[in-house]
Amino acid sequence: MKAFSLQRTLAIFIKEFRQMMRDRLTFAMAIGVPILQLVLFGYAINTDPKGLPTAIVSADTGPLSRSLSAALQNTGYFHVVHVGTSERVADALVEDGSVQFMVVIPNDFTPRVMRGERPAVLVSVDAADPSASGNAIAALGNLAGQALAHDLKGPLATLRTGAPPYELRIHRRYNPEGLSRYNIVPGLIGTILTMTMVMLTGLAMTRERERGTMENLLATPVRPFEVMAGKILPYVVIGYIQLGVILAAAALLFEVPMVGSLTLLLAMIGVFMLANLAVGFTFSTLAKNQLQAMQMTFFFFLPSMLLSGFMFPFRGMPGWAQAIGEVLPLTHFLRIVRGIMLKGHDAWQVLPSLWPLLAFLFVAGALALKRYRQTLD
Repeated sequence: MKAFSLQRTLAIFIKEFRQMMRDRLTFAMAIGVPILQLVLFGYAINTDPKGLPTAIVSADTGPLSRSLSAALQNTGYFHVVHVGTSERVADALVEDGSVQFMVVIPNDFTPRVMRGERPAVLVSVDAADPSASGNAIAALGNLAGQALAHDLKGPLATLRTGAPPYELRIHRRYNPEGLSRYNIVPGLIGTILTMTMVMLTGLAMTRERERGTMENLLATPVRPFEVMAGKILPYVVIGYIQLGVILAAAALLFEVPMVGSLTLLLAMIGVFMLANLAVGFTFSTLAKNQLQAMQMTFFFFLPSMLLSGFMFPFRGMPGWAQAIGEVLPLTHFLRIVRGIMLKGHDAWQVLPSLWPLLAFLFVAGALALKRYRQTLD
């Protein structure tokens, strides 16, 4: 038996390193994925979101009402984007997700506080995602005894002792018990479909090449769009089977409500699956083998999972991360599925999130078809 040779080991090392360098995509993934993880986890992820959009409803122009509004913004958790006198208008903003908090200050707030009557201030919260609003609600509780301290002087100084000068009533909408599964389980529909649709389709064309059957496929009179549709549609069926399993588990095991239309949800999921399948088909035309297709899938799935609002509050991320998240189909689908299941959104209300999905589907589909035509040449 020959003794260990450092020279032979070094020769094998050089051979393998050169082989790895030839596979530029794999080498780029090996370098890019850790960098992507560092950037996303280091800069984009924030479990304590601040500057949450807030609507204030009040016709009271007294100094105490203004002090309360200013104190809300000074906490850093609330960013007032709407001030009005119509509770109905502000309620619609909460329902469609434009604001996360609605603060209703009584029209006679200032005189009632001065009389020591402790008027009630209603705070309506979009609590579909408990992690996005939990710290802000806690800040409200701490604010109650301090917000008006600067104004309660002289004859009003007695109001600073004992109970807070006003009563805070918090209404957690869409998830009154603060159950995380109400937010997680609907989101799992999107994440599971993203992973499986992109991965399975990404392997489709590369499998043809590795098995040597691509030549037979190219020899047929089938057009590129027909091949693309034929490759994608079986996975649509698989996606709906997965959906059935998830929805059954959501209802039977986790007791997640279905407030809206199941038919509308099924239609929206169809659009979402087609968008992800188009991405997977594009990856299959770019990858030289199934390993590269898997690597591309992971490179797409990781930002989708982290920047869509599935794992971490979307509004807690910096502006550049939100801009990237707005491009991803999972971001818009999560708004759709949670809106339908938890809020009862109708077709008109999901339209603002539907058109970005359709735009992504059009771009990804066109790119996939173009890439496939190039493989035919």
